[in-house]
Amino acid sequence: MVGAQESELTRNSYYEASVVRPAASSALAGRITADVCVVGGGYAGLSAALELAERGYSVALLEARRVGWGASGRNGGQALVGFGFAGQEAIEVQLSAADARRAWEISVEALQLLRARIDRHAIACDYVPGHLTLAVNARKAWVLEAWANRVAHAYGYPLQSIGAAEVGGWIASERFHSGVFDPQSGHLHPLKYCLGLAAAARAAAVRIFENSAAIRIDRGDKPVVKTVAGEVACRFVVLAGNVYLGEFGKRVAPELVPRIMPVGTYIITTAPMDKARADALIRQRAAAVDTNLILDYFRLTADHRLLFGGGESYSPMIPSNLAGRMRQRMLAVFPQLADLPAPYVWGGFVDITLNQAPDFGRLGSNVYYLQGFSGHGLALAVMAGRLVAETIAGQAERFDLLARIRHRRFPGGALRMPALVLGMFYYRLRDLL
Repeated sequence: MVGAQESELTRNSYYEASVVRPAASSALAGRITADVCVVGGGYAGLSAALELAERGYSVALLEARRVGWGASGRNGGQALVGFGFAGQEAIEVQLSAADARRAWEISVEALQLLRARIDRHAIACDYVPGHLTLAVNARKAWVLEAWANRVAHAYGYPLQSIGAAEVGGWIASERFHSGVFDPQSGHLHPLKYCLGLAAAARAAAVRIFENSAAIRIDRGDKPVVKTVAGEVACRFVVLAGNVYLGEFGKRVAPELVPRIMPVGTYIITTAPMDKARADALIRQRAAAVDTNLILDYFRLTADHRLLFGGGESYSPMIPSNLAGRMRQRMLAVFPQLADLPAPYVWGGFVDITLNQAPDFGRLGSNVYYLQGFSGHGLALAVMAGRLVAETIAGQAERFDLLARIRHRRFPGGALRMPALVLGMFYYRLRDLL
């Protein structure tokens, strides 16, 4: 069970240590009715619930643990445009050029929606604009530059190229050959943002039930979503549990389980440094990611720590000596931080699809699902909530655009995990080229 293996790491999260959570909401008990039942208290579920409540729907939200317990409260905090290199390629292969541009524009709107939600609901989540994508060698720099040019020409989204002679002025590391800067993407404290969305949803009269895992859905014209101690009778269901829905997926939505795969990603955070030292590490305090297939990502926090993530794992087991491994990866990029202790190390699972494009759709006429964000969920999951709310309210064009993306199941059956672990080692070797 994915979630059971993460509890210890969750307790050592910098994000959890730097927030004051409100008291837990009551668990669902007995039978209630609502227009919409949302399953999942992360970005997608909370955003859908908020959008629907603002449109006049009565909404009940079921969260198996606490709001933001999963990827929405533990991710790297990077809010990015687009769908990633592979996801964008899948969209371009499957859709027309005009529809691929509409999909891209949805991702741009996702960034705008994120900023608008922060401003409208006064969410104090340490937002900083700016994002760097960094290539580690000349071959990967060529691929990155080609991608930036395609984004500019096909989608009218300009990016600033950073040549080999300039990159040292952007990042205090000798690891990188060159890069691309995006002023519209950015970063934030993901758990603060998630808790802010929950507060906004509650203020809009969304009923949130924590410690209330959905264990079954009786489908039909009037679905009923059941927990151990209660049930929600409704007109529509939105499934936004992602990999954590898989814990009960064989009963809730078995057809969704093989469409995504949990990928472990892990983060280390240093002790605070003085502001000048932090400012010298990354120009404009932008978030950053490299272009490796097994990538590193990092950013500075509001209290002048370096937050460094990466080391994806396709195994359900948490790696041994995780703190030591993550520290080694961090020092390979920033060896000048060797004197700083790193008191926090944590991680968890994100959901990926085989083609790394998002997976949205319907089960029947009134059960919707949002999953497969593949590392781009901070902005896109919030936008997904808006799209599914539009669809329930009768305007399905944008939801259906992304729902047209075809997905294959992950192969392997019982050999699924071992095969993917071998695949990860293959891609790690490719990163060395």
